[in-house]
Amino acid sequence: MRIVTMPEPETPPELRAGAEALREQAWPGGGPHDPALRPVAMLLVAPDGGVRAALDILSKEITHGGRTYRASGLSAVVTDTAHRGRGHGRQLVAAAREVIAASGADVGLFTCDRPLRPFYESAGWQALPGAVLIGGTPQDPFPSDQPGFDKVTMGAFFTARACADAGAGAFEQSRIELYPGEIDRLW
Repeated sequence: MRIVTMPEPETPPELRAGAEALREQAWPGGGPHDPALRPVAMLLVAPDGGVRAALDILSKEITHGGRTYRASGLSAVVTDTAHRGRGHGRQLVAAAREVIAASGADVGLFTCDRPLRPFYESAGWQALPGAVLIGGTPQDPFPSDQPGFDKVTMGAFFTARACADAGAGAFEQSRIELYPGEIDRLW
């Protein structure tokens, strides 16, 4: 298995089709990401060329607690249903954390369904107790704690400043204004 990482628009058509087929398994009818979020595709590719797992990294600057951070997060994480339980997803999610760290991001932030928390923790991410990501736009917010959602916010802190702020509890028990827009309402 090999991990392929590249800007989403540069993904070769055969790999893009494989990733889209996986996403269709989990989220039928989903579409492409907002180009303003600089999507990066990460794919776990088998020797036969088949895509076994896929995710996207989305990035933007956010302001939280009066400070600006370069933030990235995981989106559309999926493993082929026929190949689950073999560690493919964990391998890709852990590699994504390293890619984000190497990108110069201050923080990594995303939400996941509550039952997936141990999976993401096993790949190096940490739960941020009481943290709520607010997606959408300032005019049309989309919070991760809205009725009917059972989400947990996951994070990682990469720069010294972000680590100090996280250690001081700046991200826990807080509402984090992500505002990725109308296309990617919540990454």
